[in-house]
Amino acid sequence: MPEDADTEHPKVKELHELLAWSEGMVWCSPERHGSMSSIFKSQIDWIPLAGGAIRATQGKTLALMQVSGGSQSFNSLNQMRILGRWMRMITIPNQSSIPKAFLEFEEDGRMKPSAFYDRIVDVMEELFKFTLLTRGQSKYLTDRYSERKESAEELSKRVNQRSL
Repeated sequence: MPEDADTEHPKVKELHELLAWSEGMVWCSPERHGSMSSIFKSQIDWIPLAGGAIRATQGKTLALMQVSGGSQSFNSLNQMRILGRWMRMITIPNQSSIPKAFLEFEEDGRMKPSAFYDRIVDVMEELFKFTLLTRGQSKYLTDRYSERKESAEELSKRVNQRSL
């Protein structure tokens, strides 16, 4: 659970290292009682909010998917999209929702050929394309006037304090 262990825990460190390494992410959650699973949300809550003024996720691309045991819904996708936007991620327009997921997989866990499978491939291709389009542009795409202004004010305060 979030904050149930120290940030030096090996799995927390691994998550943070993978986050720093990645250019994009795929989030997939089952829909449980009309929302993303608490386990998935707990994983997101381990992602640090900021390193200075920059969020660890800022400028990274994001693809969203969900599976449901019942009829098709988009609640988890909508919640994850809100989280991605709040975390300043570039969330691609395409997404995947698989209703009655228990019917869509073989005994060995592999997904059966279907329109749902094709949609997942479409989503992954789109994530790849958006990641290539934004590669090397993160600093530009995440540059914000308010943060530049705040940094300039902080620098001005430090200069004024030194001159006293």
